[in-house]
Order: sequence, then C-alpha cells, then structure tokens
Amino acid sequence: MANDILTKAFKAGGTITAKRIVKPGAADDTVVAAAAATDFLLGVAQDSAVSGGRLDVQVMGVAFIKAGGTVTRGNEVTSDASGQGVAAAPGAGVNNRVIGIALDSAVSGDEFKVLIVQSVKQG
Repeated sequence: MANDILTKAFKAGGTITAKRIVKPGAADDTVVAAAAATDFLLGVAQDSAVSGGRLDVQVMGVAFIKAGGTVTRGNEVTSDASGQGVAAAPGAGVNNRVIGIALDSAVSGDEFKVLIVQSVKQG
C-alpha cells in the first residue's frame, strides 16, 4: 500500500504514464517524464495523462514506481531514460538525482515501493 502524504496537481507537458518519475516542465506548473539520472526529480505520477491534461504527482510519502532494472531494497532510486526507477549508481565525478529509497527489491517491469526523499548522490 502506498502512503500518500502530499500530492500536487500539475498539467502534463507531454504524455506521462502512471507510476513514472517526473521532473518540472518548461512552463510553470507543468511536469514531464524524467529522462535521465541527472534530471531534477520532482515526484511520481499517480495516473497517466496526455499533454495538457491534469496529473496528480506524489511528492512526499511512499509511492509505487515502475522498475526499469534490478533494484535492491535500500538502494537509492533515480530515473532511467523513460522515467522508470533504477538504482542510483553514478560514475566517478558524476552526480545522480535521487527520488528516494527502495523499500522493496524489484526487477525490470515490477512495481515497487519507494520512500520519497529527494537528494543527490555523488560518484
């Protein structure tokens, strides 16, 4: 069960799929799907939306995220190229933005729980 502490409504700046990590869009009060571990990660889409549609984004609490690779419980989680959650593993001298901490282990395609705690992990 997800524990939603804070959800904010945004306008989708493009097509967004539920349970994907999002980042701020170009216009105020819009979000787009995250596309890299270096993106500023804002929260997790609670539902799907097309460009211009209303979208609820969970920014605090425990959220379900779709896994884009193998994640072990306790890993810091970042975004892959399609907004799915992957283990943050930055190379030397590279920073990864972190959306939170994995509360479950998962493999690609699973939905897993993440405690949303935005931070930066330095390689």
